[in-house]
Amino acid sequence: MTEENDKNLSKKIRESARQIWLAGLGAYNKAGEDTEKLFERLVKEGEALEDLTRGVLEKQIKVVEGTVEEVKKNANTTWDKLESVFDQRVSRALKRLGIPTSEDIRALEARIETLEKELEKARAEASRRKAGSKASAKAGTKTKSSPGA
Repeated sequence: MTEENDKNLSKKIRESARQIWLAGLGAYNKAGEDTEKLFERLVKEGEALEDLTRGVLEKQIKVVEGTVEEVKKNANTTWDKLESVFDQRVSRALKRLGIPTSEDIRALEARIETLEKELEKARAEASRRKAGSKASAKAGTKTKSSPGA
């Protein structure tokens, strides 16, 4: 009986080993199927999450761009006001010091030009008068020295 027991035991061990082997193959196959399904599901969830975050991100970018534009406008307006205040203060300081503005200088230049034209006319007229009085004086001297007078 020992020999028969040994054979039975050997047969049972082989059957158990085969069942363990088959169970391992089944588990490996099942893991492969589940892994593929799990991978596909994870990809779909990732795509959905990407779409969701892209939309949120694009909205945030637009909000930030709008804020940046508003800040630029405010900065430009503030800069323009600051520049205007600075110009006014400098102009007042120059006026207090008696330094003429560019407008004052342009007005003076126009006035000088007008005066130069008037002076030129006056000189021309004076020259004509002088020439006329010299001609009259010469004509008068000629009449006095003529023998018929």
